[in-house]
Amino acid sequence: MAENPITTPDLDVVLGTGALGRAVADELLALGRRVRLVNRSGRLEQPPAGAALHAADLTDAGAAAAACAGGATAYLCANVPYTDWPARWPALAAGTLEGASRAGARLVYGDNLYAYGPVDGPLREDLPYAATGAKGRVRAAIATRFLEAHRAGRVRVTIGRASDFYGPWATDSSLLGSRVIPAALAGKTAQVIGDVDQPHTFTFIRDYARGLVALGTRDEALGQAWHVPSAGTVTQRALLALVWQEAGTGAPRFSAAPGWMVRGLGLFVPIMRELGEMMYEWERPYVVDHSKFEKAFGAAPTPHRDAIRETVAWFRGRAG
Repeated sequence: MAENPITTPDLDVVLGTGALGRAVADELLALGRRVRLVNRSGRLEQPPAGAALHAADLTDAGAAAAACAGGATAYLCANVPYTDWPARWPALAAGTLEGASRAGARLVYGDNLYAYGPVDGPLREDLPYAATGAKGRVRAAIATRFLEAHRAGRVRVTIGRASDFYGPWATDSSLLGSRVIPAALAGKTAQVIGDVDQPHTFTFIRDYARGLVALGTRDEALGQAWHVPSAGTVTQRALLALVWQEAGTGAPRFSAAPGWMVRGLGLFVPIMRELGEMMYEWERPYVVDHSKFEKAFGAAPTPHRDAIRETVAWFRGRAG
């Protein structure tokens, strides 16, 4: 049972201040909500105007409860270093779940698609969790734990899942971030992975945030996982062409590392070892179905051209 069920109706808490946390905060502020942004330090470069900052270690249930106190809805947008997921995500999830429960806050979990593992055909919410790697298994375990807590009446939970995302503030966390757009702006060669001609669903970070906020405001979203809306599935090559068009530096220049190379480098380079586990996403069609969300709540994802324009403009401004 929640220890402090008193909430402030117009206050929401965003746990994590990376690209997704910032985008969720922007969306909430635009709706007139009061926003508390939470990270370990309580400090943030260029925080969204109007958001309050709060320091908390979310692996500590007491600190997480204090961070969520008074919030009507808590949005879990935090992450840990990619190489540390199996070791560090379970504690982050456990502390956050207990903290939201004690505070009486609804919990919206910003998840990815790793839990499903490799699949044939579109990814849908009714697929079994069949992850073959450590990162996918830890995501599956967390989602299962959260939904079991909801069914047990401990905390109201909903899960929003997105595919590989890009957008403002998505730098090292995005394969279309620091490895691609700065190179395009400088007229240099970008580094990508996999087969650039395979269909792949990409999610614009603002569409991801908009989807999570919709889930956080609708009771019928509770107790379920949902795929947030994404623009039409394209190929990496098509998206890279849009990046270079917006950059205005000529024809796309990129080098695509095939799976065997990524896996080979993984013997020596930790981040490549982690990427190697997920190469199935980049060597075969990876198409996400968001029709369940669209049927329930509607969907109007940002066209890739418009989303890439905003993303490239953000990177250009940051470089300037």
